Amino acid sequence: GSHQIRPGERLQEVSLAAQLGVSRTPVREALARLESEGMIAVEGRGFVVPELTDADIEEIYQLRFLLEPAAARTAVAEISSPTDLASMAAAIDEATAADKNGDFRAFLEANSRFHNAWRALIPNRRMSKLLDQYVGHVRFLRVLTLGDASARKTALTGMKNIHAAFKKRDPDAAAAAMHKHLEAAKHFLITAIEEIDQEKEAEQTASVR
Repeated sequence: GSHQIRPGERLQEVSLAAQLGVSRTPVREALARLESEGMIAVEGRGFVVPELTDADIEEIYQLRFLLEPAAARTAVAEISSPTDLASMAAAIDEATAADKNGDFRAFLEANSRFHNAWRALIPNRRMSKLLDQYVGHVRFLRVLTLGDASARKTALTGMKNIHAAFKKRDPDAAAAAMHKHLEAAKHFLITAIEEIDQEKEAEQTASVR
């Protein structure tokens, strides 16, 4: 079955293994992998799904608005051959196909590949490292938002606009496209979190009765 796991929820090896009908070893391995991908956080002796407050989202996006358009601007200047752009284009094709098939996992993969492709061009290693520091968070946020079909459509448009600016080798256009892409992502994230909160409230009300 699809076990929906919500922000703030504690993940226990024993109960997850029982729920899934497997031994604890694969569960432990899966949790370790999710932790390394930034999808869950270590808390005490267990794991927890990060619960992001409005303030957290504001802080994360404040950083993203500062860093990513600036990073895109510098990355454009580093394009030296058509192959630099080919991997971005390939990721967009994959994302388009995944969106058509309603394949959420494949879309997430393509989306990550797209971001890795343009970020590979960033000349400033320290800036690149800084982006890596919160990319785990961002990955978790993508999982929350890209399950929504209209969010996927908007993300795809953003990717195409960023790619077009890179193709024209236009640093200003790349920075502007990146900024717009981030604004859309933030909007869908806030919506997704509001929906989760409403579901939680509805469930609490139901269990009180």
